Amino acid sequence: MSDPRQEPEDQGPMHMHQLITADGQRVEDELLEEFIADVDDETLLGLYRDMVAVRRIDREATALQRQGQLALWPPMLGQEASQVGSARALEADDFIFPTYRENGVAYCRGALFSQMMGVWRGNTNTGWDPYEINMATPQIIIGAQTLHAAGYAMGLGLEGKESLAIGYLGDGATSQGDVHEAMVFAASFQAPVIFFCQNNHWAISEPVGLQSSVPLAGRAPGYGIPSLQVDGNDVLAVLAATRWAAARARSGGGPSFIEAVTYRMGAHTTADDPTRYRGVTELEEWGAKDPIARLRTLLQGRGKLDAGAEAEIATTADTVGAELRQACISLPDPEPMSIFDNVYADSHAILERQRDHYERYLAGFFAAEQGLGTSSSSGAAGTKGASTMEGSRP
Repeated sequence: MSDPRQEPEDQGPMHMHQLITADGQRVEDELLEEFIADVDDETLLGLYRDMVAVRRIDREATALQRQGQLALWPPMLGQEASQVGSARALEADDFIFPTYRENGVAYCRGALFSQMMGVWRGNTNTGWDPYEINMATPQIIIGAQTLHAAGYAMGLGLEGKESLAIGYLGDGATSQGDVHEAMVFAASFQAPVIFFCQNNHWAISEPVGLQSSVPLAGRAPGYGIPSLQVDGNDVLAVLAATRWAAARARSGGGPSFIEAVTYRMGAHTTADDPTRYRGVTELEEWGAKDPIARLRTLLQGRGKLDAGAEAEIATTADTVGAELRQACISLPDPEPMSIFDNVYADSHAILERQRDHYERYLAGFFAAEQGLGTSSSSGAAGTKGASTMEGSRP
């Protein structure tokens, strides 16, 4: 195996690494081959099963939002290869810092459906326990997770550990200062971190060409960080590229940047209408590069995906969809006063005063439901509460 700490040979700014073409043909890539030497057809079948399940998660969650069961959902349709390929390249002790869209990564990591759905249903402020699956909960602030990943990786370096951190980001996040600060620190301290950019071509309604006039992978070398541009709809290439970056991190080579060129087939979130900013021909073009379809074609050509295997995988996906739906609609409503939990590690007078005000506010609704009306005592309490709040203002 070549030394992963060495930067890849300069193959031009537009070179995109690929192992499975859009029409399902296996091609060779000089750099990536050694990193998937152990990948056999059964492994490919497992990756295919993962992607089918992840797509079903996305379709089911989108349907749940449309039916009023979720407040919001960030679709990942079309990005299955980028998420599954990168997630399956990591070790259990590697720590993941996701955006809000990496639900496919969370699935591969073992997050429960109830944990994945709670935050989007509005039942909880967060999701899973990060230390149970070594994955931070979804980050809504664009680019902030890259700072967390770089800092965590710096800590790993100080402790002499061989694990790594990976920070996911979208193409739009590359315009955020946080991302560039993270790369400065990662490069300066040779932190074992992977910056994994899913270039899905749209930062909400702005095209990637408005974010950068050069390939995004071309930005990282300016900080001294080796980078690769990989076909993000090719799960095998993504797996290999992430393994390349992981090998660099584990061997003391420092940070790496991967630009996985993919496409967001759905909306930015279910609150978005992508038909207002992109045309039908764009969807058709990327539909022909579907990550699941190309791997299906490859496996069928190798005789590894017959009707029986397809039926078994479809059944698995149906089970995943049913379990996710049940987990979502079975989530218990949070207790109203739980909004004050976990605001601070230790409570204090201001928080307790707010808790008291809110408790009495809710009690007013209970009194109204019971037909008790407003007594002089409750009115006095309301007046007292108002004056206390007025007095607490700076």
